[in-house]
Amino acid sequence: MAASAMLRPSLLLRSSPSPYNPSSTRTSPRNTSKCKVFALFWGPKKNSGSRELSPSLGPYTLTTSSSQVDMQQISVSVAPSILDISSEDWDACAIDVTGTEKHFNPFLTHAFLSSLEETGCSTKETGWIPQHIVARDENGNVLGVVPLYLKSHSYGEFVFDYSWADAYYSYGYSYYPKLQCSVPFTPVTGHRILVRDTVYKSQVFDALVEALKDLAAKLDVSSIHITFPSETEWCKLKDRGFLQRIGMQYHWKNRNYKSFDEFLMDMRQSKRKNIRLERKKISTQNLKMRRLRGTDIKAKHWDSFYSFYRNTTDNKWGRAFLTRDFFHNIGEKMGEKVMLIVAEEDEKLVAGALNLIGGDTLFGRLWGCLPDAYYPNLHFEACYYQAIEAAIELNLNKVEAGAQGEHKIQRGYLPVTTYSCHYILDEGFRKAIGGFLVNETAQVCSFAFSLNIFLLNLTFLFPPNYIHQFETLYNLCYDNKQTVTIFPSKKNEVKSQVFNP
Repeated sequence: MAASAMLRPSLLLRSSPSPYNPSSTRTSPRNTSKCKVFALFWGPKKNSGSRELSPSLGPYTLTTSSSQVDMQQISVSVAPSILDISSEDWDACAIDVTGTEKHFNPFLTHAFLSSLEETGCSTKETGWIPQHIVARDENGNVLGVVPLYLKSHSYGEFVFDYSWADAYYSYGYSYYPKLQCSVPFTPVTGHRILVRDTVYKSQVFDALVEALKDLAAKLDVSSIHITFPSETEWCKLKDRGFLQRIGMQYHWKNRNYKSFDEFLMDMRQSKRKNIRLERKKISTQNLKMRRLRGTDIKAKHWDSFYSFYRNTTDNKWGRAFLTRDFFHNIGEKMGEKVMLIVAEEDEKLVAGALNLIGGDTLFGRLWGCLPDAYYPNLHFEACYYQAIEAAIELNLNKVEAGAQGEHKIQRGYLPVTTYSCHYILDEGFRKAIGGFLVNETAQVCSFAFSLNIFLLNLTFLFPPNYIHQFETLYNLCYDNKQTVTIFPSKKNEVKSQVFNP
């Protein structure tokens, strides 16, 4: 009998103490009876031994037609550093996959990813071993790349799988190492399988996905995780054996606003008044806001911002993933694509927010202020309102202000779906985690309904309807009926709606 038939996903994926969950502690030795049961259903624990890093993969054959007259072979290899790939080749893949520079994503550039490696952020020592996949044609031309890391933990991902690691640990398996396809420390949606725009592009995509699976088998890892891919990739990867997961962020959308005040006119009067009061408090505290770009950002600004960043990360549950040199490095390499929003009091820097500028999006990333300093509403001003003003001035379509935060809705940011894909090599765990994701998806959809009915209607004069978006996503993921609880904006009564795929 299959393991998934013997164990309910809710039991398998419980929150049990393990070294993989930073908020838990183990008080008793491992239950050996569980290990015996595990061996009965899944087989004994594997002894992976030493892993050959950067193995060769492929080759793969591409054809332009079913007749296979025009065959081309591509070789696929693993680069232990992005510096082994030219910036021209990497960036050509990153730009081609979006179809236009209008959708340019600064986090997928060679400049950003190489800065992480060069300054000690994504390295073997930090548990992010680069294993970038590169596809080349017979002439050595790069046709596609995949930003990929071999990981020994789950920090810096923003898609949480600690309970999965707990489950593996409870049954005697190792969840780590795993393969992580993402931009380290960055919850930004974008393409993850980066391919050149050629007649072979769909086949190169398939070859790179197969190479991912081959690499996972060769390295003897538990799983492959592709976090924050594009919606198109998310849909494609379902047919290639990946489990699907959804999440939520909050983005500001530019409806061709000419000014911040014009944007406020889309808000309900109470919210409009609240935002104006929050912004007014900045001037009453003798704070001056400045938006710096390119050469206007000096070394002193980066040094101050790094101290602000450490003040944020050194608080409870924080982790400093980025080094001081990293900030200096992206400032030099990325130039005008970097925007640093700073707050000054009597010409002294007291806070800052880091943003990167894409083709149609302003990406808000990090925030911090002086230790032991308290400036009411400064976080909202630096991270949300200044970003909106900048996006309007630069004629950008949206602002992505990072992960989480329902409070963003009342400041004009709307709920947006995020995606991730997970390839679990062990069949038993794959079925169990798949069941877990069915339940989790229902909860995310339920929460989306609550936001749509309650906060959006209280915030906007003409609130956008996001219910259909999440219903469509649910139907795309699963073909069973699921009851979702929603909470109306009035009274405390509970209603339900059934999705009918």
